[in-house]
Amino acid sequence: MDVQMVRPLLPVLLFACFVSGREVCYDKIGCFSDDKPWSGTVERLISRLPWSPEEIGVRFLLRTRENPVDFQVVLAFNESTLVSSNFKESRKSRFVIHGFMSDGEAGWVTDMCAAILSVEDVNCFCVDWSNGAHTFYSQAANNVRVVGAVIAYFIEALVNTTGYSPSNVYLIGHSLGAQAAGQAGRRTPGLSRITGLSPAGPYFQGTPPEVRLSITDAKLVDVIHTDASSIIYNLGFKGYGTSQVLGNLDFFPNGGKKMPGCELSISIIFHPDELLHEAEDLFACDHLRSYKYFTESITHSEGFIAFLDNSYENFEMGAGFPCPLIGCPLMGYYADEYIGITSKHQMFYLNTAAEPPYTSWRYKIILKWRSLLSLFQDSQVSIHGKQCDTTQDQIYGGYILENNKYVKYMDMDVFLGEIDTVIFTFQANMPELPSPLDSGCIFIQLGQNGKLYKSCGISSLEGNVLTNRRE
Repeated sequence: MDVQMVRPLLPVLLFACFVSGREVCYDKIGCFSDDKPWSGTVERLISRLPWSPEEIGVRFLLRTRENPVDFQVVLAFNESTLVSSNFKESRKSRFVIHGFMSDGEAGWVTDMCAAILSVEDVNCFCVDWSNGAHTFYSQAANNVRVVGAVIAYFIEALVNTTGYSPSNVYLIGHSLGAQAAGQAGRRTPGLSRITGLSPAGPYFQGTPPEVRLSITDAKLVDVIHTDASSIIYNLGFKGYGTSQVLGNLDFFPNGGKKMPGCELSISIIFHPDELLHEAEDLFACDHLRSYKYFTESITHSEGFIAFLDNSYENFEMGAGFPCPLIGCPLMGYYADEYIGITSKHQMFYLNTAAEPPYTSWRYKIILKWRSLLSLFQDSQVSIHGKQCDTTQDQIYGGYILENNKYVKYMDMDVFLGEIDTVIFTFQANMPELPSPLDSGCIFIQLGQNGKLYKSCGISSLEGNVLTNRRE
């Protein structure tokens, strides 16, 4: 199109994007305005009103242990669909809400429901709002207001028709789905819990609590941040989540920005067909990790122990280790079991493995030698437990000196159980001198409960390998 033709249209286009002060009202769920803070702010420059419930087509796809595979469609505005379903008021309910360009019929949403049903007899609703999610992001970000309102209306209908309690309702949402959960929670007093899985950042970060997921939206709000880097700095290829602390418990696995296993593979670059197939994982891998971690936590809870602190850098240096007497929260499905929940924001950190089930256990390794002849370097240790073994991991790359303490925090993707044997490998700088190893100690502490294993002296020594077996 010719530039001269476009120029007269610019005022109209700008007006359409930025004008506010409009309102739409929908039967049973109320009115929605595009006044501030919903538009006209730095965070929300483009003004859009949410679509109607009919256009978005919110459906509640119910799975229970009676029908774990084939879902039953329940509609908020059609009571007969609920009555004829397998919904039981004696069971608690889980609502799993997808995000942008996704749907509720297949994929991770159904996988999560299946995992939940494997451990709990509940009503598991996959909330499908795919009509409203497959559009421009700015429109989808506004459609969550209606999605949340419809969810709230449905919960209210459960209360009114069956005497169901909101305290039995738990909402789990990914990306824009997390923001929809916040909108539903704001309209539902007494809601038990909301989990936000990498809540959408664009259009929400830095906005007032009524616009975004907030700590007051449920009795417990817990959040998993996996894509908290800047979307502008990453040219739109990352940063779809938020770095803003939103809930009672905010978890930042691996620091919340770069997830292990999400690195761009060089081999994929040279195979375009593979690139197309893996495009979603490549460009949204960090963002998607949140629901993958959560799903695995349902059946592997103990591998997601998180430590309290206010920065990832401090955590890497050992802050929050080991867990205090009240314990540490488990990131994911069982976060509500943590007894340290307060009405204030708390931040927690942990590292995960790169591959499923992503579990990791944190250990503290301390080396200390007393001998004047401690002239060895490049120390490595492997630990053998009754349940599993570790590979060798470097503790310290330089010279180990007299009476110095060398500390390393190790995140292992296996739980060792009771420690049986420690193998210490080193490079002797002056092998002709007598070995100083019999005056050294290795301490190993488990982060989960602070349990300490101490190994001093030598059980056996062959070349540069010291083995100490627990007696």
